[in-house]
Amino acid sequence: MPFDASLAFALPDDSEVATLAGRIWRPELGGPSVVAVRGAELVDISASVPTIRDLCEAPEPAGLARDIKGQPVATLAEVLANTPRETRDPGKPWLLAPVDLQAVKAAGVTFAISMLERVIEEQARGAPEKAAAIRAEMTAAIGDDLGRLKPGSAP
Repeated sequence: MPFDASLAFALPDDSEVATLAGRIWRPELGGPSVVAVRGAELVDISASVPTIRDLCEAPEPAGLARDIKGQPVATLAEVLANTPRETRDPGKPWLLAPVDLQAVKAAGVTFAISMLERVIEEQARGAPEKAAAIRAEMTAAIGDDLGRLKPGSAP
């Protein structure tokens, strides 16, 4: 099925009054940014909340996403249109999955390994040797059995 890049498909019915946030890839920065949807614009709020996790863990995440100052990046329509891989211009921003450093749960299983791999790949930016070095550093810090870790615990 082709990617539907229309605003009507992507946005909730109450989008005109909703507080919406997400992540985009900013090629000029070489990495992801947290953005808030403000009307038709995407505003980079990463200077204040560098991750979606930080936003979600704030005392008032909706108010923060709505009111925090940021840098306008592009319109949501432009970024949405540039999101499909087949037609993407790598020099322009595109949408990313909103999940960054949160533990994702499904049926009671924490997908910590997938989350760590996502972080490793973002940091390595496609360089296999850098990814291997990051994995080695993580293994040295937390070990190789994630089952022993408990949320909020030290390794």
